[in-house]
Amino acid sequence: MEKFQCTIMFAYLLMSTTIFSSLPIQSHATKHFNVLSFGAKPNGIVDSAAAFAKAWDAACSSTEAAVIYVSKGRYLVSPVRFSGESCKSLDIVFRINGTLVGSGDYNFLGREETWFSFERVTGVSVIGGSFDAKGPSLWACKASSNNSCPAGATTISFVESSRVKVKGLLSLNSQMFHIVINRCRNVKISDIRIVADGKSPNTDGIHVQLSTDVEIRNASIKTGDDCISIGPGTKNLWVERVTCGPGHGIR
Repeated sequence: MEKFQCTIMFAYLLMSTTIFSSLPIQSHATKHFNVLSFGAKPNGIVDSAAAFAKAWDAACSSTEAAVIYVSKGRYLVSPVRFSGESCKSLDIVFRINGTLVGSGDYNFLGREETWFSFERVTGVSVIGGSFDAKGPSLWACKASSNNSCPAGATTISFVESSRVKVKGLLSLNSQMFHIVINRCRNVKISDIRIVADGKSPNTDGIHVQLSTDVEIRNASIKTGDDCISIGPGTKNLWVERVTCGPGHGIR
């Protein structure tokens, strides 16, 4: 009886292996979009915002996973908005090896509320890269009590979005908040660095509000305001291994 049972089991396993090996292998294609192909200039002089917007539109139009690639170099970028309302792709990765820069003229970014604004996106990741907003010129304006100073731009914001990932990013000298998560679900922020002067005004590192299931792990935050600020309506927020200083801590 034992021999018979073993024989039947072997036959079953062999049949299963034969069936699975005969099934077609599904491929998961990924479309790649290099911002250079859309006119971006890695010289830190020519505004590449239009190229970034075109690359985003191309990725959104893809029915497959998409990667927007930013190669090494310095890219001057004015404020740009990435909307997910018409996106077909639900998996878009910004893979950044270069440095995105603002201008010494604080009005270049300061006229808008956000530098890189992601609105109603799903399945978007921002991996790597440096964002240098050139904040000191605006901070100096505010310190002089000049009433004509703009409020300044948040460096990166996600609004009404889900399945968001930010990893390996450096945010340097933001004019205002560095990263804002507002009305979002399922957000993971990890392995990031945030750097601003200890006296820089209103430069919160990460601000979270009206959002659910947010994780912040492995972050070094040096700034002039709250390292992490928690606004109303925040649920299931997990913060782990965060180094703060200078800054006002987690509030």
